[in-house]
Amino acid sequence: MSDTFHTPPSVDPRLLEVLVCPVTRGKLTYDRERQELVSKGAKLAFPIRDGVPVMLPEEARPLD
Repeated sequence: MSDTFHTPPSVDPRLLEVLVCPVTRGKLTYDRERQELVSKGAKLAFPIRDGVPVMLPEEARPLD
């Protein structure tokens, strides 16, 4: 459910189809629970803030 700022509950599926990892240019997977786009190739998780993916490598969380 959206909050008082009308944040979308998830990312538009059409957007997920066209986004790629900015590091590897590979496929991303969507982690709904953590609100992240995960690049297994780059071992990075890119945050989604207010429904907008932040595709900057310096903003990404390293995966273990």
